[in-house]
Amino acid sequence: MQPTREQITGLLLAGGRGMRMGGVDKGLQPLHGEALAAHVLTRLAPQTGALLISANRHPDIYAALGAPFGATIVADTLPGFPGPLAGLLAGLRASTTPYLLSAPCDSPWLPADLATRLAHALDSNQADIATVTTVGVHGEASLHPVFALLRTGLADDLSAFLDAGERKVRAWYARHKTVEVVFTDERAFYNANSLQELADLERDRGPG
Repeated sequence: MQPTREQITGLLLAGGRGMRMGGVDKGLQPLHGEALAAHVLTRLAPQTGALLISANRHPDIYAALGAPFGATIVADTLPGFPGPLAGLLAGLRASTTPYLLSAPCDSPWLPADLATRLAHALDSNQADIATVTTVGVHGEASLHPVFALLRTGLADDLSAFLDAGERKVRAWYARHKTVEVVFTDERAFYNANSLQELADLERDRGPG
């Protein structure tokens, strides 16, 4: 049966070092007068039941951002900012629902039907993980692995993978039945990895 909204916990991934932005906390950078993370929360929250924020810095600020959505702050249990898989593990451990929907803090225009489409694909393919692929105007495909719906029962396997020193998201996905869901709107998954890209987002009012 396809997961319902109440069966899905949302996870905002905001625990990175922001190295390509000069080490600033990416999710707290302003876009149209609000933190990037606030834009993502506004789009993610209506698609999930409970909501978590993975943040390794400024937990008080993220708690304030997440308060209107009832979000809970979680942090990596592994030292040294080991990457998005550590944030996923924290979310999987903290979730009390059977499914976890993750999204990065720097993609403010994620689709309103992200959870629905990934849940349908997960159920119809009896998969463990559903993630996003976009197809460009010239037919080129791009994988967006940190946009994902995962079964929370994968936590122990992910913990063992990280304990073995592994860090690559795609390598961990390859251990499980993963389905890629094609979205045609590339702009919905545009993310700001640099201050220049953030400035480009500031000039673009986004969809709708």
